Amino acid sequence: MSAAATTSPSPDALVDVYPDGVHFTRPRELVGAGLVGLVVVFVLLQLAYQSIPRFPTFAGVTLLVLALIEVPLAFSMRSRVREGRFVQPVTAARTVALAKASSLLGAIMLGGWFGVLGYVLPKSGQLLAAEQDTSGALVGVFCAAALIAAALWLEYCCRTPDDQRDDRRDRLGADD
Repeated sequence: MSAAATTSPSPDALVDVYPDGVHFTRPRELVGAGLVGLVVVFVLLQLAYQSIPRFPTFAGVTLLVLALIEVPLAFSMRSRVREGRFVQPVTAARTVALAKASSLLGAIMLGGWFGVLGYVLPKSGQLLAAEQDTSGALVGVFCAAALIAAALWLEYCCRTPDDQRDDRRDRLGADD
């Protein structure tokens, strides 16, 4: 293995890849991920619904558990940032990474559960399995939406007062 293959990229190289640095989650990223989840799940159900077992009613509850873990973490980070207490940079980075990953997961799963609903709702009058899968899909939609909300709240709570001022200034179109 060559030495070039084992070295990490320089900070200047990372600036080229991410010229604006890491950004907070944008709605278009979540919408895009949700649409991918919706299309993939809907197509898979079109191809294989007859051969898969019934969806458990509480299949999506794992997402709610993640959301319930992230909410207290968000309040903790919020109080630390607002009070000006020191937050380890690694802790802040990991928290933001968790929030971004969770919101993306929630969006993909929300799209997936909407894909299930889009497939089973029209068939619920014809197939007993489709009627039974509707309740599981509704639980999944609720839990995925809760995860997205908790993750975005966690990400928001990691913003410093400077980040919030910059956001307001960007929305107002100010130059300074």
